[in-house]
Amino acid sequence: MSAALTHPAPAARVDPITLAVIHNSLKMVTGEMDLVQEKTSFSPIISEAMDRANGIYAAHNGELIVQGARGLPLFIGVMQATVGAVIARAGTLRQGDVVIVNDPYLGGTHLMDVRLVAPFFHEGRLWAWLANSAHWADIGGSVAGGFSSDTTEVHQEGLRLPPIRICREGEIDHDLLALILANCRVPDERIGDLKAQLGALKVGERRLRALIERYGAPTVEAVIAEVRQRAEAEMRAHIEAIPDGVYAFEAPMDSDGISDEPLWVRVDMGVRGSELHFDFSRSSPACRGPLNTPFATTVSATMIGLRHVFPDVPMNAGCFAPVHIPPPRGTFLHAEYPRPVAGAAAECSQRVVEAVLGALGKAVPQRAYAGPFGTAGNFSLGGYDPQRGRHYVMYYFSGGGYGGHWGGDGHTNACATIAFTQTQPFEILESHYPVLFDHARIRPGSAGAGRFRGGFGIDYRVTLRRGEATAAFMMDHGRFPPFALGGGKHGAMTEIEVSRHGELSRPAHVSKGSGFELEPGDWVKVSTPGGGGWGNPRERDRDRVARDVSRGYITEEQARADYGFEPRGDGSAGDLPVCSTVRR
Repeated sequence: MSAALTHPAPAARVDPITLAVIHNSLKMVTGEMDLVQEKTSFSPIISEAMDRANGIYAAHNGELIVQGARGLPLFIGVMQATVGAVIARAGTLRQGDVVIVNDPYLGGTHLMDVRLVAPFFHEGRLWAWLANSAHWADIGGSVAGGFSSDTTEVHQEGLRLPPIRICREGEIDHDLLALILANCRVPDERIGDLKAQLGALKVGERRLRALIERYGAPTVEAVIAEVRQRAEAEMRAHIEAIPDGVYAFEAPMDSDGISDEPLWVRVDMGVRGSELHFDFSRSSPACRGPLNTPFATTVSATMIGLRHVFPDVPMNAGCFAPVHIPPPRGTFLHAEYPRPVAGAAAECSQRVVEAVLGALGKAVPQRAYAGPFGTAGNFSLGGYDPQRGRHYVMYYFSGGGYGGHWGGDGHTNACATIAFTQTQPFEILESHYPVLFDHARIRPGSAGAGRFRGGFGIDYRVTLRRGEATAAFMMDHGRFPPFALGGGKHGAMTEIEVSRHGELSRPAHVSKGSGFELEPGDWVKVSTPGGGGWGNPRERDRDRVARDVSRGYITEEQARADYGFEPRGDGSAGDLPVCSTVRR
């Protein structure tokens, strides 16, 4: 990772009050960009689930200055790489120009993540870049929604856009826009999402200009440099607290959707003083199916793993400086053209996070986390609604359980480890699409037992009400459960059922499949994984076990088998050893 300064180091330190005010103002600029994009986007995946991000990036190399707090964490490193690719390839840009790009091999993820990058000028000088990303529910390709599980090259996955100007000096290039929309199944929705992204960039430009005019460019630049230096110092301090050595961990994926063999993320984490090295070269080779992962995504996922353990470090280019990740060429974690990449961002990245958490857990076990549910649970449904006379693409992801950890139980129905996203409200989906969610509930018994158990996954069923549709799944942890630590037990795995004409079936690859044609009354049922347990289950606080039984999270039989629990007649805990834990 580059350690270059975002701006030249200030001659003198900024006073603490000015530093705090300007730094928080920069965060507010990107936060307002997030809000504008969220409130004006057409598709629920952005407006409700918040699958997007906005940020400000350095003028000369595209390094991250600040990203909106509500933005998708996976885009921390991805958009930094995207801006770098735009600097290298887009040529001379003018005020009002906006570049569109979704090429996964140029600092990207999968084709559905469409990024916009715009230069920001101050007094005629390129001062920074503004950029955002949005998950478009469809960008063409063989499967509605883009989450194909059986493609063998990127061209089957949709329209691939190199860095190219969608706006020239403030005016949309309507010829290019027409070409893009002609490759989308629901063009009206896509133009709405694109204009929301453009609107967010305009708001960011106005707010950033006002901030610079108020405090002066030299002061704002000094704050940016100071905050970057502080982030680097904080990250180095955390790394120095890790014992020197090499710590290895491996995390499997069910399959690549084509070959019925697992893929392995293998990491060797080297700690030397204040420097951290992640070597993924022992991971599985590049695969035929759509689980190949662009290097920028691998880098972002690694930083997210660190972020889970060291959440106090400000996220900017400074925190990247002590972290070194050589490109694992030849593996599926370094996708090269024309390898398919549909599952990279949502699935492979989470296994990278797990591998990093596992390695860190060996190095600093007092801060270790058991395995999280580790899948976005990508479910897409494309079809035609005869009542409304229009085509649609519904994309839905679901939560699951986080792993137990040294400080407590894992979260239940939490967002993916790579995201701050939230599940779209069922009422919104039912109003947009011809579906009915029959139920959605916590999945009993799915959490891995432990002194601190994992969180629970969820269970939902959705029925097609009218018309015809085709379902596709891109999930994981259907064959390999979330890992446990310290004598805990693993969490439950992904389960998918499809009912067509009353006959039940499951995807051949367990967690991945496409081409499931549905008619009215057919349904899909998904059960998501729970997190792994941390520590010996027999040391769990007996009142916590009794509470889980009383709430129906686990059965009495599970309580006996996992925890040695025997309830009294009054429903309270039986005579179990009480461990010295703080009740939360």
